[in-house]
Amino acid sequence: VQLQAYGGGLVQAGGSLRLSCEDSGRTFSNYGVGWFRQAPGKEREFVAAISWGGDSTYYADSVKGRFTIFRDNAKNTVYLQMNSLKPEDTAVYYCTASRWISAPQTMTQGGQYWGQGTLVTVSS
Repeated sequence: VQLQAYGGGLVQAGGSLRLSCEDSGRTFSNYGVGWFRQAPGKEREFVAAISWGGDSTYYADSVKGRFTIFRDNAKNTVYLQMNSLKPEDTAVYYCTASRWISAPQTMTQGGQYWGQGTLVTVSS
């Protein structure tokens, strides 16, 4: 599994961004995927996760109702749609994956594989 996260950028508060996490392998559909973020000077924190089948999702309270995680297994991609962005959402965002995750809440400590981060900056 080789994860690649992209889609970060600079956006004004209240705006939207969509992050993508891709895997070059052919079995990405067998993996649960999570998103984490790390702001400057802070610990890495859980954001959202999705089961391998895409039928179950789990969110941190801080993003619930604003962020949506979903997947397109035909494209080997998991997305994080981020709406109503706030300056406190500014961070480097990482995706992580573990095989056969059916309960995404089990990914709050991370997964087996990690991609490189993509920077999201929200200006006030």
